[in-house]
Amino acid sequence: MIESRFADTYWDRLPRQAQDLVARGVDVIVTIGTPTVMIAKKATTTIPIVMAGAGEPLELGLVSSLAHPGGNVTGVAHNPGPEFAGKSLELLKHAAPGLSRVAILWDSGALHEVPSLEGQRAAARTLGLSLLIHDVTDAHSDTAFDTVLAEVNSEAAEAVFVYPNFIAGKHARKLLAFLSSHRLPSMFQDTWFVEHGALFSHYANWITLRRRTAEYVDRILKGAKPGDLPVEQPTKFELVVNLSTARTFGLTIPRSILLRADRVIE
Repeated sequence: MIESRFADTYWDRLPRQAQDLVARGVDVIVTIGTPTVMIAKKATTTIPIVMAGAGEPLELGLVSSLAHPGGNVTGVAHNPGPEFAGKSLELLKHAAPGLSRVAILWDSGALHEVPSLEGQRAAARTLGLSLLIHDVTDAHSDTAFDTVLAEVNSEAAEAVFVYPNFIAGKHARKLLAFLSSHRLPSMFQDTWFVEHGALFSHYANWITLRRRTAEYVDRILKGAKPGDLPVEQPTKFELVVNLSTARTFGLTIPRSILLRADRVIE
C-alpha cells in the first residue's frame, strides 16, 4: 500500500505531511527533492527514509558518509557537484558562440541549487557571460510565473538555463511555449523538456534514479538497515540534443557536441 503526499511546490506544507506519515506508522518514507529528505529526517529518526534523488546529502548532513550512512537515511543522490552546471553553460556557449546573456531559473528553496549557482557564476566569468538570475521559489501561480518570464524577456536574455525544480515542472508547458515563441536556446537538467521542444539537457537520468530507489525500498522491506546501504551517486550523465529545435532556431550544433550526445532528437 502506498500513501502519497504532494506539496504542489509549497515547501511549508511538507512538515505536516511528513508528521502525518510518521503518525500513520509507514514502513518506509520515499522522498523526492532535497528539502523533503531534511524535513522527513526531522520528523523521524527511526523510520527508514529513501532518497529518490537528492542533492549534496553529505554536505547537508543528511548522512554521516556516503559509504556508511549510519542513520535512517539512504538512497540515491543526483547532484554531480557544483561545477556541473557550469560545464552545461559551456555547452550552451559552444553551440551559440555569440551568446552573452543567459537567464537562470533557480529555486532557492531547493537548497542544493545554491552551490551549483555559485559554480555557474565562476564559469560565466571565464566564458564572458552575463547571468540574469531569477529565483522562482515563490512563483507558484500562473500569474507569478508569467511575471518571471516577462522579466526574462525584458532583460533581452539570449538563452535560458533551467534547474530541475518543482516550479519549473509545474509550469513546464508555459515555459516551453515561451522558449519556442522567443526562439531561445535552452539548457535543462531533465530530458523530458528536450523531448518536448527544449534544445539541450545535460544531467543524470531521473527515471534510472527512481528505479534504483525502488530497489532500496525492496531491500529495506526485506530486512536491510538503511544505515548499512551506501548512498549511490550517478555515474552516467546524459547529453540530449533536440536537433529539430536547433534547425527551427537557425542554430548549427557543432559536430563535437553531436558526437558527445547520448541522444539526438530529429
